[in-house]
Amino acid sequence: MIPLAERLRPTEIDAFLGQRHLLDIGGALAPEVQEPFSMVLYGPPGTGKTTLGRLLARKWSATFQALSAVESGVKELRQAAEAGRARRPAATILFVDEIHRFSKNQQDVLLPDLEDGSLFLIGATTENPGFALTGALLSRIRVMVLTPLSVTDLATLLDRAEAHLVTISGHTIQWEEGVRDFALASADGDARKLLNYIEGAISVSRPEGGVLRIDRVLWERVMGSRVPRFDRGGDIYYDILSAFHKSLRGSSPDATLYWFIRFTEAGGDPRVLARRMVRAASEDVGNADPAALGLTLHAWEAFERLGEPEGLLGLAHAAIYLAATEKSNAVYRAFSQAQDRIRNMEYWPVPVHLRNASTALDRSWGHGEGYRYSPDEPMSYSPGQTYFPEGTPAMSFYEPTLRGFEKRIHERLKMLRELDQSILK
Repeated sequence: MIPLAERLRPTEIDAFLGQRHLLDIGGALAPEVQEPFSMVLYGPPGTGKTTLGRLLARKWSATFQALSAVESGVKELRQAAEAGRARRPAATILFVDEIHRFSKNQQDVLLPDLEDGSLFLIGATTENPGFALTGALLSRIRVMVLTPLSVTDLATLLDRAEAHLVTISGHTIQWEEGVRDFALASADGDARKLLNYIEGAISVSRPEGGVLRIDRVLWERVMGSRVPRFDRGGDIYYDILSAFHKSLRGSSPDATLYWFIRFTEAGGDPRVLARRMVRAASEDVGNADPAALGLTLHAWEAFERLGEPEGLLGLAHAAIYLAATEKSNAVYRAFSQAQDRIRNMEYWPVPVHLRNASTALDRSWGHGEGYRYSPDEPMSYSPGQTYFPEGTPAMSFYEPTLRGFEKRIHERLKMLRELDQSILK
């Protein structure tokens, strides 16, 4: 039997659900756009990329030819181009699914025929075109970003599916209270997933008195283990990592935990989160709470000792702590400024008084001469002693904030600078 998703595929663009930002008046694919152009449809699964490609070909009265980048190569692309040239001046839409799987050479084969109009390309991809496609191809096409379907659009789709299934089965469908809303949420904005679920639910449901009843147990059985939408190494993977780090930096423990769980439940390696957290402990927390780095490393060590799932709690503990504690990026800014400065200036020699004087020969050269041993001086500080190379301009990188422990550092450094000034006077 033909899958439900194929049976319900719209044949008119007005029946297409979602992507109103592209299809409504003023959008890149609005009704007033009557001439074909090459594009890539970029978005998650189940957002209608293939359907939209077919509907655009119909709208533009173009021949629709579909290829899969998984199964096709240069030979098939050349054949499609030859057929397109033979049809001119009529337009040919070449739809390439999973276009990100094409190599650079395969993508380059398309360029001449896009240039002269023999083909209009509609590529479909779940991968960021900026990474997946060559610059030469991107310069000849436009990127259309498709988004997951809203709950409202999914509800409309489910209405259509129910009407179709009732017609062919002769039975009505009855939902247990709250299950329909759960069904819409479980689709994660993926139309194909929703249709597969409802088709599965109807196929295993036994009619009673002409009624097919769908309850929570049945729906969850059809779903199986819910696998979150996640493509390790793809955009969603890095988007979730980005959201996790930004939530932590933004001092939102709840959002930090949300993205932590989203990542781990989708099969992400918790060590990736641990690495991000160690970085954040220095970059975003810094000396406002120096204990954060040690706590994070201990949490990582606990995870390595315990493994999953027990060790996840330690990492979550550290993530919540990092999100909730005081923040300062003064260390990160100082490091970045120093790195940039040193990479762009002359390498000056080490001052004689700071050089290593471990041997008699070193000392005969004057190494270490004039160096003052700070721990033996009041407050373990040697006022007026310099540590930069001679002749270098004044440099200041670390400017502590007044937050958390760093406030004490700020006060101490201010006092030491005042001591230096007093020596100069």
